Amino acid sequence: MEEKTLLREVFGESSDSEDDKQHPQFVDSTIHEVPSESLHQTNPSWERIIEIDGLWLCTDFLSSQQQSSLLSAVEKEGWFTEASHNQAMRFGDLPTWATELSSSIREAVLFGDCVSEPMDLATSNGDKESCLLPSDLLWREPFFDQIIVNVYQPGEGICAHVDLMRFEDGIAIVSLESSCVMHFSQVEAEAGDNGKEGKNNLSTTKIPVYLTSGSLVLMSGEARYHWKHEINRKSGFQMWEGQEINQKRRTSITLRKLCQVE
Repeated sequence: MEEKTLLREVFGESSDSEDDKQHPQFVDSTIHEVPSESLHQTNPSWERIIEIDGLWLCTDFLSSQQQSSLLSAVEKEGWFTEASHNQAMRFGDLPTWATELSSSIREAVLFGDCVSEPMDLATSNGDKESCLLPSDLLWREPFFDQIIVNVYQPGEGICAHVDLMRFEDGIAIVSLESSCVMHFSQVEAEAGDNGKEGKNNLSTTKIPVYLTSGSLVLMSGEARYHWKHEINRKSGFQMWEGQEINQKRRTSITLRKLCQVE
């Protein structure tokens, strides 16, 4: 059985299958450890997306130099030497640069300037407006143990989806190269405990979030479980402030943590 098929049977599909042309092709990978410099930015700025609880955006997470270093580390892995290979996954032990990226995300949460004192983020315990991550997620070990790296050519994106329940709460997405607009839309609530989806007249409005190169998106709680996210990079869909974004190659790095098997 092909490894791609095996992984799909174990972990399922990462997104809706209504538009397969927007899904990247998976390539399994052998990791070559690549040392990298610390990626931590001093006092990064966080913006709370007020329409969606648990959705935060840090536009100045990585400097231009740090972005170049990160892209270089990814390139050295040798995952994308063939045009048909535009997605790579790693579970468990992460390469050095991904471990450092994970640590930098934790530091950005702790030392971001959206609250008056750094440790408020770890101790606010449920204050959605001042806490980027609940303390049980912020201090879990490992912070992340699964990464997906996607390389999107102009016009390629990803369909609306909620990440699989096989992953814990707290998901981070780092954007590199071309800017884009990610849209969020509410999912239908489950009817009772029978697992069937029910209609509940939720708003069909899509919330746009502008992702620049070097930005970081953090999703937890409502944003992680009750909102779909998508990137449609077909002509006419990538609009921001009345202007269409010039689409070039985009690289994204998603970090998640697998649920523990009981």
